[in-house]
Amino acid sequence: MHKGGADKMEIRSALPEARNPGTAAGWQRQWRVYKQHRALIIMLLPGLALFLLFSYVPMYGVIIAFKHFQITEGILGSPWAGWENFQRLFQGNGFMNALRNSVVIAFLKMVFVFPAPIVLALLLNELRITWFRRTIQTVTYLPHFFSWVVLAGILFPFLGNDGGFNKLLGVFGIPQQLWLLEPDYFYGMVVLTNIWQSAGWGSIVYFAALASIDPSLYEAAIADGASRWRRIWHISLPSIAPTVIIMYLLNIGHFLSVGFDQIYNLVTSPTSGVGEILDTYVLRRLLTMDYELGTAAGLFNSTVGLVLVLIANTLVKLYDKERGLW
Repeated sequence: MHKGGADKMEIRSALPEARNPGTAAGWQRQWRVYKQHRALIIMLLPGLALFLLFSYVPMYGVIIAFKHFQITEGILGSPWAGWENFQRLFQGNGFMNALRNSVVIAFLKMVFVFPAPIVLALLLNELRITWFRRTIQTVTYLPHFFSWVVLAGILFPFLGNDGGFNKLLGVFGIPQQLWLLEPDYFYGMVVLTNIWQSAGWGSIVYFAALASIDPSLYEAAIADGASRWRRIWHISLPSIAPTVIIMYLLNIGHFLSVGFDQIYNLVTSPTSGVGEILDTYVLRRLLTMDYELGTAAGLFNSTVGLVLVLIANTLVKLYDKERGLW
């Protein structure tokens, strides 16, 4: 056996307690590691505190879903209701409509909105004119920095009866439509406006992954006579596949959270039937002080997201054990 390898084995066998975090030596070793990286740990503390404050502490309020909540009695003092609130939730007319709309919009977004940043990143990666690529990136990033209140104020006039979009369609002989006021077009408008708002910003992650690909792979493919499409299919896509999988798993956890800000600002009275989603349903329940029903709907939404993440992560691990969230 190599001398260096033998020495390492002797050291490891002589100090088994140092490798065991449950022993005193193990704790001392961990403490030395923490002290060595104390600056990074201090930088982590504010973000960790905010995460605990806004993500974990509010979980205490989930108890309301199983209570006959009374403000004067508080959460713990209110009587238990068991599953009664969930029975009221599933038997209510408004919830099933909101659930159906949420599922349809979520499915459309997973099919069309999720791949949009990937396609945009691949297209940008193929551009060789640097100034033109940067210009396209800047233009596509901009909508992300505006709230949906501002974007809705832009979209309603633009897609209105006398808006620029209808005038453009009129050049081709297409009749005018009230695109945001017609229930038949609402789903399509939600998908298109979401792509417009998020595709540029979402492409940053994929564009960074593409930038890390070894250029020699493309050079070898060109030397072998591979077309541009072949290079994308056999080099670019496989190289960013791990990033795509991680982003997919992170997105599917919010499957039924289809964008409260967007829907709330784009929905109108004519489109309320197809625009009511779980998030707006919860808001209406809270505005009527039906806290139990609103909390039950929110808990149902979160539970569905958790189950979908577990299922998707399991399927990914079956395909490739090295990929997945855990």
